[in-house]
Amino acid sequence: MKHFALNGQSRQVGNKAVIKAFRKQGLVPCNLYGCGVENVLFTVNEKDLKGLLETPYAHIVDLTLDGKTSYTVILHELQFHPVKDNCLHIDFLAVDEKKPIAINVPIKFEGHAIGVQKGGKFVPGARSLRISAKMENLPDDITINISKLDLDKKIKAGDVKIENVSVLTDKDAILCLVKTTRNVDASAAAETEE
Repeated sequence: MKHFALNGQSRQVGNKAVIKAFRKQGLVPCNLYGCGVENVLFTVNEKDLKGLLETPYAHIVDLTLDGKTSYTVILHELQFHPVKDNCLHIDFLAVDEKKPIAINVPIKFEGHAIGVQKGGKFVPGARSLRISAKMENLPDDITINISKLDLDKKIKAGDVKIENVSVLTDKDAILCLVKTTRNVDASAAAETEE
């Protein structure tokens, strides 16, 4: 899995005015917790986050605070402004290389579904899959081949098998499907009449 280097500055607990002042300076207030780490409050420059937030990929973040303390973390929760769409707050979760990490990984579909060639419509149902694995086994993305997907067939999270990786998404969650369209129904009816 890709790594992303990020630098931050420690901060003290502050009220709304202090948090607002951080945001005016282009800083995003953040929290770090988990894996035996005491709750750490810090800020990061909003510009430094662009490479992390404006990508479909999941990353392991190598976080350095005050130029000296390093943590291996993942994004846990993000809060965005409802109108401006800028990041207001981030929670990071500390992780251990020896323990499994639960993370959302993007899905990529490859191939041409048989059902689409017959006139059906391919409908993606999910953009990511929640998985758990040790850091060394985490994939950058999950590729699903849809070549054998026929009309009115679907691929569920339970159908995905990856070595050394556990799928945490509900096994009945639909990842993609091929719908029968009106054109297919009409041509099938015409063939029946003939």
